[in-house]
Amino acid sequence: MVGRQRVEIPGRGSAYHGPITPPPDPSGAAAPSSLLDIAVRVEGRVRTLLDAEAARWSAVDADLGGLIDCLAGLVESGGKRLRPAFCHWAYVGAGGDAADPLVIDVGAAFELLHAFALVHDDVMDGSDQRRGRPTAHVTYAERHSSEGWRGEPRRFGEGVAILVGDLAFVYADVLTAAAPRAARAVYDELRIELNIGQYLDVLGTARGRANLATARRISSYKSGKYTVERPLHVGAALAGRLDELAEPLSAYGLPLGNAFQLRDDLLGAFGDSSATGKPVGDDLREGKPTPLLAIASQRATGAGARCLQRTGDPDLTAAEVAEVQEVLIGTGARDEIERTIEHLAAEAVDALKRAPLAEEAKVALIELAAYVAWRDR
Repeated sequence: MVGRQRVEIPGRGSAYHGPITPPPDPSGAAAPSSLLDIAVRVEGRVRTLLDAEAARWSAVDADLGGLIDCLAGLVESGGKRLRPAFCHWAYVGAGGDAADPLVIDVGAAFELLHAFALVHDDVMDGSDQRRGRPTAHVTYAERHSSEGWRGEPRRFGEGVAILVGDLAFVYADVLTAAAPRAARAVYDELRIELNIGQYLDVLGTARGRANLATARRISSYKSGKYTVERPLHVGAALAGRLDELAEPLSAYGLPLGNAFQLRDDLLGAFGDSSATGKPVGDDLREGKPTPLLAIASQRATGAGARCLQRTGDPDLTAAEVAEVQEVLIGTGARDEIERTIEHLAAEAVDALKRAPLAEEAKVALIELAAYVAWRDR
C-alpha cells in the first residue's frame, strides 16, 4: 500500500498533506468544492445555450424542441464535471482569471462533447440505462413503438440518438469558437484520441480477448487522456503557457487519468447501480476489455477460467455476474487494480508539487486527485 505523501505547497508556512490514501468511508470520496463550484457555472452555461436553442427550433417545428430537450436531460441528469474542473484549475494555475467567461465556455464544451460520446457509446454498446434513466436510443425506440410509426423501432431510436450526439458535438464546437489556436489544437487532438480509443474498445469487445497491453491502451486513449491530461493542456493553452506546462501537467494528468479509468473499471464490474446509474456488472455483460478482466484472465484456471469466458454475454443473470465477480476477487485482480490506483494517485500528487502552478490550483488539483481515485460513481 502506498502511504500518505507529504506534499509541499510553495508559499505555505507548513506542508499540505494531500489526501491520496483511500478514505476511511468505503462509500468513496466526496466531491470537493473545487469541483462543485466549477460544475455550477458550467451547468448554467450549458442550460442557457440549450434553452435558447430549444426555443429557437421549437418555433420552427414543435418536434425539434424535444430533440434539444433530450440532450439537455442527459447533461442535467448527472455527471462529475471533471473535464471542466481540470481545464479550469490548469488555467488558474497558469495565471488565468477564474472569472473569465472563456474558460467557462470551454468547460461547457467539454460537457457537451462528453454527452456526444456517451450517447454514441450507448448506441454502440446497446446500453439500456445511463445515469439512472433510459438511454436516448431506448427512449426514442419506445416512442416509435407506442406511436405505431412505420419501420423498425430500434433503427429509429438509434438514428435519433446519433443525431442527438451530433448536435452535442456541434454545440461544443460553437462554445470553443473563441479559444486561441493553441487551445483549439489540443482540443482537436483530444477528440481524435477519444475516437481512436473508442474504436479499440469496440474492436476489443468484439474479439473477446482481454489482452493487458491493449486494455491499457484503450484506457489511456478513451478515458485517461481525455478526462484529465488533455483538459489540463487546454487550460494551460487558454492561458498561453502550454509550451512551459505541458510536460509537468502530463506528469500529473497521465497517472491520474489512468487511475480514473481503473476506478471506472471497478465500478463497471462491482459498482452499486444506485450510485453509478447503470445495472450492476454492466461492463461484464458487454465484455469490456479492461485491465481488471485481463489480469483475472491471465491468472484464472479451471472453472474460474471457464466462468470468465462467459463475459460478453448480454443475458448474464445476476447470479452469473456474481460468479464472475468472485473470480475477479479470487484471482487477486481486484486488489491489484486497487493497489495500482493508489500508486498512480500518489505518483500524480508527487509530480504536482514540482509543477510551476499557482498554490490555489495545486490545492484544488490534489483534492481532485483524491476524488478521482476513490469516488463511488
